[in-house]
Amino acid sequence: MSEQNKPEVLKMELEALSKNEEFARVAVVVFMARLNPTLEEVDDVKTAVSEAVTNAVIHGYRGEGGIIYLEVAVIDQEISITIRDTGVGIPDVKQAMEPMYTTDPDGERSGMGFSFMEAFMDQVEVLSAPGEGTAVTMKKKISG
Repeated sequence: MSEQNKPEVLKMELEALSKNEEFARVAVVVFMARLNPTLEEVDDVKTAVSEAVTNAVIHGYRGEGGIIYLEVAVIDQEISITIRDTGVGIPDVKQAMEPMYTTDPDGERSGMGFSFMEAFMDQVEVLSAPGEGTAVTMKKKISG
């Protein structure tokens, strides 16, 4: 792989706390700044990262804590973001990605997290298994 096509990678581990959602969002935006994104692209990525981290805190770990693994890779003009937890996992990913579906017992969540991720990113892939956690990978081409 030539130096030009070699991905630049940022890896972080965050405690699964709601307050770390903002930190994850800012870290990803600072890292993607090298791509010279538009303000709209920055907002899109921030929203998607917020939704994925919030899902890990609330649904993956059910607010009981754990580690969220964040990996961001930049290759050419594309950003790839993977947010992974080792929480409860999702028994039915297809169902979980349906708009308005939520496992929040308090009913305070809208069930639109995956829909927002899909709306703001070019590609969203969710891999999950009950008892093993969930990995959400999102990709977006940046106009630069």
